[in-house]
Amino acid sequence: MKVIQVLPSLENGGVERGTLEIARALVSKGHQSWVLSAGGKLVKQLEAEGSVHIQWDLGRKSLFTLRHIPAVRRWLQQQDFDIIHVRSRMPAWIVWLAWRKMDPLTRPRLITTIHGFYSVNPYSEIMTKGERVIAVSEAIQGYILEHYPRIARSKIKLIYRGIEPEEFPQNYQASAEWLTQWYQRYPQLREQRVVTLPGRITRLKGHLVFLDAIAALRQSGINVMALVVGGEDPKRQAYAKEVYQRVAALGLQDVIIFTGARSDMKEIYSVSNLVVSLSSKPESFGRTVLEALSMGVPVVAYAHGGVEEILNYLFPEGLVHPDDFNALVTKMKTVLQHPQAVRRNDRFLLTHMQNQTLSLYQELIGQ
Repeated sequence: MKVIQVLPSLENGGVERGTLEIARALVSKGHQSWVLSAGGKLVKQLEAEGSVHIQWDLGRKSLFTLRHIPAVRRWLQQQDFDIIHVRSRMPAWIVWLAWRKMDPLTRPRLITTIHGFYSVNPYSEIMTKGERVIAVSEAIQGYILEHYPRIARSKIKLIYRGIEPEEFPQNYQASAEWLTQWYQRYPQLREQRVVTLPGRITRLKGHLVFLDAIAALRQSGINVMALVVGGEDPKRQAYAKEVYQRVAALGLQDVIIFTGARSDMKEIYSVSNLVVSLSSKPESFGRTVLEALSMGVPVVAYAHGGVEEILNYLFPEGLVHPDDFNALVTKMKTVLQHPQAVRRNDRFLLTHMQNQTLSLYQELIGQ
C-alpha cells in the first residue's frame, strides 16, 4: 500500500503521536508511508523511521488556504496513493474538496479520524465525509451519531488508541538511581502516600478541585502528599496564579509539589499510590489514565468520555460521578486505605490500534 496521512503539523500531541505510530506500522509491514504537514519537531523522527514527509501547510484556518485545492488535486493525481488518511478539520476540507473531483475509479480511498469532541457545526462536519470514519472511543462514536445523524453507522469504525505494555509495565519499580535523585529533590515524599494529578496547569484539568480534595483528605486524618505533574500554560498564567493562591489559602504549601513538565512519567507513576483525572470536560480517550492503570496504579476519575470506558474495563472501582465532590473524596479515601488490584490491560494496546487501522486500509482498497 501507498498511504498518506494528513495533519496540520508535527509538533506535540496525541494526533501527532498516533500519526507516527501508524507510519511506523506501515513501514514495518513493507508499505509506503507518507505524511503531509506544515512540519515540526517530530519530522526528524518520522523520517528516521522510514516515512516520507511532505511539507505543505494545509492547516491554517484561513480562506487563503483554499487556494491550495487545485495544486493538491494535481499532486494527488501524480502520486497514485491507495489511501489518504486525514486527521484534522482544515486539512480535511482542502483534501476533500480536491479529492471529490478526482476520478472515482482511480482516486485514493479517503479515511478520516475524529480525535476529539469538536464543536458541532458545518465546519466540523467535514470529519464525517471520509469513506470510513475512525472513532477513537465509544464516546466519540456516540458523539458522531448524536450530532451528525446523516452519517451511516456502517461507515464508523471504532479503533481505540493504545499504548505499548512494555512502555508502562505492570508493577514497574523505578531504579535505585532514579529514586535516589527523586528523594534528594523531594525528601518530604519519602515514606509518604502520594496522590498524583498529571496534566498541564489549565482549568480543564481540575486542579482547584484536586487541591480541595487533598485538603479534605488531610482534614479527615488521611496524611497524603500530592504531586501536580505538568507545566504552566503560557496563555493561562492567570489560572496558574489562581491555583497557587488556593494552595496558600488551604495551607497546603508543604503538601502540594509542582514538578513542572516531566518526561519520566513511568517512574513518577511508580512512586504514586493513586493517580487522579478530574477533567471538567469529557476527554476523547485519556492516555495518562491508561498509562497509570497499565502499571497497576489505581486511578480515580470522573465517569465521562473515553476515561470512563478505560476505567470501566480496567478499574471500575475508581469511577466517580462528575461534580460530586463528596463522592470524589470518599472514593479517594477508600482506594488509598483499601487498595484493589487493577485488571491487566489487554484491550487498549498500540499493536491492536495499528493492526486494526492497517486492516481497515486494506479492506477499503479491496472494495
